[in-house]
Amino acid sequence: MNKKHLIVIGGGPAGLLAAGTAAQKGCSVLLLEKMEQPGQKLRITGKGRCNLTNQTDLRTFISHFGKNGSFLYQAFSRFFVQDLLEFMNGLGVDTIVERGGRIFPASENAHEVADVLIDWAKKQGVEIRTHAAVQGILVQDGAVKGVALKNGQEISADAVILAVGGASYPATGSSGDGYLMAEKVGHTIIPIRPALVPLTTKGKLAVRMQGLSLKNVRATILVNGKKGTSEFGEMLFTHFGLSGPIILTLSGQVVDELRIGNKVEISIDLKPALDEQKLDNRLLRELDAHGKQYFGNMLKTLLPQKMISVCAEQVEIDEEKLCNQITAAERSTLLHWLKDFRFLIRGSLPLETAIITAGGVDLAEVDARTMQSKLVKGLFFAGEVLDLNADTGGYNLQEAFSTGWLAGDAASE
Repeated sequence: MNKKHLIVIGGGPAGLLAAGTAAQKGCSVLLLEKMEQPGQKLRITGKGRCNLTNQTDLRTFISHFGKNGSFLYQAFSRFFVQDLLEFMNGLGVDTIVERGGRIFPASENAHEVADVLIDWAKKQGVEIRTHAAVQGILVQDGAVKGVALKNGQEISADAVILAVGGASYPATGSSGDGYLMAEKVGHTIIPIRPALVPLTTKGKLAVRMQGLSLKNVRATILVNGKKGTSEFGEMLFTHFGLSGPIILTLSGQVVDELRIGNKVEISIDLKPALDEQKLDNRLLRELDAHGKQYFGNMLKTLLPQKMISVCAEQVEIDEEKLCNQITAAERSTLLHWLKDFRFLIRGSLPLETAIITAGGVDLAEVDARTMQSKLVKGLFFAGEVLDLNADTGGYNLQEAFSTGWLAGDAASE
């Protein structure tokens, strides 16, 4: 019996797992990678530490993908967190769990993960061809026939797995060409846009505080003045606006609201542990204790140095006003500012700077049980090329591994 010939386009986590899994099942597998080595983007994930997955339960895990998350039930039921950890341990990669259930390799080295995946794929018999840029997928009578390379060469195959990533970090090879390949063979592409991306703000406020990192604050999205999603944790002021974990988590929704023309603000609660009554009591105590000192000095007990002049300006109280001269109305203004420090959002940094891409191949055209195209027989999808994206915490990498494993398993059948 002849071996089934399979081509995997893209050597990221989804592509490597798909290729190795199919080869394990007895397929002849060729992995085409346009860069000089596979796993380029994987090597910089998690700031080079590689946040592999998250130990949260299935339902919570899926909720991090928003409205499209339910598509992943099938893939996750076949290959999920425990399967990935056992697989990694089998390759000699020990793991550690950090706050928020985030799971990293014990070495905290993304290169180690990329290297062991490449070695594993090769040991399964996968042929990896680098500097092999694909021009398009060849289809005849509604079924895959192979691929055409940019150098003009055509390679025939019984099945093709498209696992080329998104359009963020194009220097690592994920430049969005997968969307064009899928579109050319009849697939609908949900408009791509940045997700997990820093936000740009109007005015000079953020610039004045650039480099300042805040911990244990709450950021809330306001759409046309109405409160929406909020996140608690760490954020950062930059020369263009806002960044840091909680801002990145909120960014996808912000980008989508701005795209449809809504006014978006981010409100920062600088004292989320205190309700208004407790904060007012605290302010009364501080003003009383610093009665004969300047207002600017008293603010040092409440805020980092870089925020003091910004606060004084925003609440319109002179930094050199004595604390025992602060009126009840001024105290009330300060209290409300500390609980609701607002930034008008102008936009986001460009797609190529985003951690991941939102949008992609329409999930309605993909069989969730196999990752096979419903339009083209023998064409499978895996990873970021699909219209799936989650916030930070290891969710996106697990999605790449799970859909990659499922595509490789199903394509080998």
